[in-house]
Amino acid sequence: MKSFTVGKNDAGKRLDKFIQKAMPTLPASLMYRYIRTKHIKVNRKKAEISTKLCEGDIIEAYISDEFFVEAKPKYDFLSAKAVLDIVYEDENIILVDKKQGVLVHPDDKEYRDTLIGRIQHYLYDKGEYNPELENSFAPALANRIDRGTGGIVIAAKNAESLRILCEKIKKREIDKQYLAVIHGTPKAKETTLEGYLEKNESKNKVFLKAHRDGGALSIKTRYRVLASKNNLSLIEVDLLTGRTHQIRAHMASIGHPLLGDGKYGKLSADKKLGFTRQALYSYKLTFNFKGDSGILEYLSGKVFTVKKVWFAEELFGFKG
Repeated sequence: MKSFTVGKNDAGKRLDKFIQKAMPTLPASLMYRYIRTKHIKVNRKKAEISTKLCEGDIIEAYISDEFFVEAKPKYDFLSAKAVLDIVYEDENIILVDKKQGVLVHPDDKEYRDTLIGRIQHYLYDKGEYNPELENSFAPALANRIDRGTGGIVIAAKNAESLRILCEKIKKREIDKQYLAVIHGTPKAKETTLEGYLEKNESKNKVFLKAHRDGGALSIKTRYRVLASKNNLSLIEVDLLTGRTHQIRAHMASIGHPLLGDGKYGKLSADKKLGFTRQALYSYKLTFNFKGDSGILEYLSGKVFTVKKVWFAEELFGFKG
């Protein structure tokens, strides 16, 4: 027999989901049978597969010792660099300025040195994250940014913070502003662009349409010109909808592609000017909570900004 005590990061999880993480070698079919036959109990009582756990609950598993064999821990995140550019940090969240070129999550080309790996390594070194004491939770990102885009990414240090952040993002109660450099100067110094966006998965590219057609999704992009010179303009962008490649495709569709954009812009010409990275940065974050924010209520109304965005400072002398 082995017992587990439910910690705060596992509170609210279903019993079967907890067991799958706590005993990964236990086949699902056996797990469900053991729960039904009371070989797995919660607080010494029979529980249902869907039982929601509470902090402090005791789970007892009267099953074969073979399913409790633990392999020597080997954490992939320790292969990632533990160096971060931190914009803000407290006991619940950490805001990181992700540099361009860094992948937020593993993909088929890069598995170890990702932003989430770096954050987990950093918190592990600080003693704020110990996988051996967690049955299922690991520090996680609440939002993501493309590899080629830089800017503020939010990470949650505990499960309750992650739940709240995801809910607030879904309700659009966390606002993000971007800085970008575009070719030319738009006639309208400030306006909201509207259209419909359709994604081509095979080409990993999106296309703009004037009217809704098929699976096209509506998009709204508000921009404001901050400065213009040498046939380039620095703009601030509000994403009123958050779609794949929205800013890049929308600005290109009105004849003002982003500087250094290899997918929607003029990269071959930009390279001759020395720009090989797209000039796009998520530089400002505002917690604009409108409803209950739980343990993150103290963040409501706070604004966080990246002070130095390389292209804005280099080309226009702009500082956040």
